[in-house]
This record gives sequence, C-alpha cells and structure tokens, in this order.
Amino acid sequence: MSLVYNDGKGMADGRQRDRIANYTKFWNKDISKEDSTGTENRVDSYADVVNGYYDGATELYEYGWADSFHFCRFFPGEAFTAALARHEHYLAAQMGLRPGMRVLDVGCGVGGPARAIARFADVEVVGLNNNEFQLQRARRYTKRAGLEGQVTFVRGDFMKLEEQFGKNYFDAVYAIEATCHAPTWEGVYGEIFKVLKPGGTFGVYEWCMTDDWDPSIPAHADLQHEIELGNGIPEMRPLKIARQAIKNVGFELQHEEDLADRPDVVPWYYPLEGDIRKAQTFWDCITVWRMSWSGILITQNVVWALEKLWLLPKGTYDVGEALKIAALSLVRGGQQKLFTPMYLVVSKKPLSL
Repeated sequence: MSLVYNDGKGMADGRQRDRIANYTKFWNKDISKEDSTGTENRVDSYADVVNGYYDGATELYEYGWADSFHFCRFFPGEAFTAALARHEHYLAAQMGLRPGMRVLDVGCGVGGPARAIARFADVEVVGLNNNEFQLQRARRYTKRAGLEGQVTFVRGDFMKLEEQFGKNYFDAVYAIEATCHAPTWEGVYGEIFKVLKPGGTFGVYEWCMTDDWDPSIPAHADLQHEIELGNGIPEMRPLKIARQAIKNVGFELQHEEDLADRPDVVPWYYPLEGDIRKAQTFWDCITVWRMSWSGILITQNVVWALEKLWLLPKGTYDVGEALKIAALSLVRGGQQKLFTPMYLVVSKKPLSL
C-alpha cells in the first residue's frame, strides 16, 4: 500500500491539505491543560476535526492495520484478519440481518465491514461517509471485489440522515466505532432512529469510557484527552451516556454488552502493543511489527521524507504522531479497564412508530 497521498486525480486538494495541517490545532499540546473550551471547539467543529484526522490517517490505517478500521476480540491462534471478519459477522448475526435487507453503514470508512457484511448476510449495504478521500478508496476496493451492485457509498453527514434519505428508509442500520465522532450521541442516534423502518434494528460497537473511569482523577482525565487527540474524537464520553442516549431517542434495547470486558486470553489491544512474540500467526508478525517502536520509527521517517518532498500533505507527520499517542493511550485504557472500543448495543425501533 502506497503512502503517497493520491485522491485518484493527483495530489490532495487545498481544502484537504488545510484540514490535515490544522488538525492538531484543536488540542492543547500540553494534554494536562486541556479544558472545556477546547472540547466545545472540537464538538462545534466536529466535521473539520474528523475530516482532518482521516485525510491524514486513512492510508496509515490501511498500511498498519487493514481496510476495516476497528478493533475486535481474539481467540488464541486466530489470524488477525479472520478476527476482524468474525467481529463484523457477529454484529450482523446479533442484528438478525437477512438476505434482501437494505442496510445503512454509518461512518463506513473505506468499506471493509460493508463488504464483509454484504457477503455474509447477502444484504444490500449503503455506506455513508463525510470524507471524500475515504469514499474514493471504498468505491475502488468495492469494484475490485465485484460488489458494486450490492454495496454502494454516499457522502453525507450522519447528523443529517433524515435530510438525505427520508424517514423509514432502511431495514437495519449499524455503526462500527464511528458514532463516537458525533458531537452528541442523542443527535446521531436520533437521526438513525428516523431513517429506520418501524421494527428495524440498530446495532453499534461504540467507543466509551467505562464505568470505572472517573474524570475527577487527573490520570483518567489525561487518558480521555489522549484518546481524543490520537483518534480524531471531539469528546470521549462514558458508557452510561451511550446507553441512556439509545433509550432517550426511542429505541428498545434488545442486547447490550461490553465485549472488551470478556475474560479473553488474548486482549483486544494486543496488536497495538507491538510485541511480535504475541503475534497469533506468522503473517500477523508483520502487522504487530508495524506497531512496534521500530516499525513506527521507520514509518514516521518515511512519512516525514514524503511530506518534505510534497508527496504527502503538510500535517500528515503530525497525524502520525497523534496515532502514536493513540496506540499508547488505548493500550493503557484497555489494560486499566477505563476504555472500551466495543460496547455492543442491539436495539429496535418500535413497530408502532
């Protein structure tokens, strides 16, 4: 996978370059000095925060992880890509997806989960994304997979779903580690509720701070802000707020569980630790090495050089530095049980609506 930024037409356009270059301005460089004003600015400018992050991080994600931008559980000896696919299939199964359903993927990234779920459940998937760079890549990968008749992508804001699709349009909606980027959970969940048909199902893997997280503890507050900076999230919120938001907009909870709280032998964050000795298969050594200190050092040096040669937009190196903060903070949050990337909720829109 090339790290040279190419949108299919050549170099990144000016707006994309500006978003990447300005991404880090939304945070105080001294995490300990983060305050409510910074959070409010990020929430108000959530589209710029998220687009700036993913304009710079997408190719780094693909290079260092996969075309499915999410975490998952691991079984001993299970290959990395197999675990990612199982995680996607598990959500589809929990939601009861059936052939012929029209399904919305909210915040679809480059379409990895959409393609996997379309194959697994034989459903029609519409991927929604507000980042044009990711959409171009999603369409290219989907055409290569021969799924362009089953998986399509549209550009749009997940805070304006009803405006784009109208009421009662989808049989099911899912979001995989995407709605944490929304300015409010009630806002995005409310839009999902509107575009679902009565009786339709909403499934989500949500990023949350757990019930053990206490913002009055300085170390906990610092962890929250590091996760925000490293992952392009305007504001990290506790799990209990996600649960209440689902209920507040009218959904009926069918199932909820923090999958990160399962007593797994292999923790969900193990690839981020960069310890090759923990790799589950021979081929996974490459993925794990990319997250090691030497792998990150080499990658960042290459990014720095490409940026100096104008082959990558200015600011891409800074986004890569933010990703280093992300890896460290996510591992620490996982080890201390203060953060989860997989709070699973399956809920339904009442038939009476």
